[in-house]
Amino acid sequence: MTLTELRYALTLAAEKHFGRAAALCHVSQPTLSVAIHKLETELGVSIFERDRSHVRVTDVGKQIIAQAQRAMDEVSQIHDIAQGGKSQLETPLKVGAIYTIGPYLFPSIIPNLKKIAAHMPLIIQEDFTANLRLKLSRGELDAVFVALPFTETGVVTQALYDEPFVVLMRKDHPLSKKESIKPADLNANEMLLLGEGHCFRSQVIDVCPNCYPAEGAARQAVEGTSLETLRHMVASGMGITVLPSTATQIQYYKSILCTKPFAGKIPQRRIALAWRVSFTRPKAIGALIRALHASSMRDICLLPE
Repeated sequence: MTLTELRYALTLAAEKHFGRAAALCHVSQPTLSVAIHKLETELGVSIFERDRSHVRVTDVGKQIIAQAQRAMDEVSQIHDIAQGGKSQLETPLKVGAIYTIGPYLFPSIIPNLKKIAAHMPLIIQEDFTANLRLKLSRGELDAVFVALPFTETGVVTQALYDEPFVVLMRKDHPLSKKESIKPADLNANEMLLLGEGHCFRSQVIDVCPNCYPAEGAARQAVEGTSLETLRHMVASGMGITVLPSTATQIQYYKSILCTKPFAGKIPQRRIALAWRVSFTRPKAIGALIRALHASSMRDICLLPE
């Protein structure tokens, strides 16, 4: 067996879909299928049960997948040890963030990070939480900025800041006359949400259950692929949306758009940095956190280091 075959098996076990697993592994579906079949043939057992629409891990497969994850963790630690043998602040640091954090966080911390660790290249990647989790566990990323809760075996998290939500609308919208907005004021017909896969979408629906149609009801509003897409859609008069406060730092459409706070207990999300317990560059993690605390991000509540 090879590490590549184990990586394919781990990805398939996580995705339970050959097409998605192949895409994440950057190979064709037939290539993935052949590798999985080769691994099962060598081991003499079926790791997966397959039918036309589902993939399920067998009972013995669950044990194999768990051991494979431990093996990949150990391999990742070899790379970490090698990197740790070099200067912790001179080798590249691979950092990920979910789509609703990265565009607003990285521009604020990168200038500070250049001062704190001038010789440490930063490699940035944005993705969905599920993909960041997988890349972190496989050692493809060293640390990720995510919204809590975020739990993963062998991963430690440090909460960084709380970020309130605000409502974005046109200045000529009827709700713009209000000082603050109640969740009940937001309805499904005009609420613009992010598409499936974004954790911020789920957080908004939890806060404003009326903004999503009841089961069986037709949804009329259009969904966006990013917060910036939603902003443009609001400016064009397609509806209103909810943003995390850091997304309001980008000031355009000033003459058209306005934001309003929520009434009562203000909904918020808690942002954290996550990294592997085995990661051997604590100074690099510390540099990231210090860069954040020295940033000029507004409307957030920084938590103690």
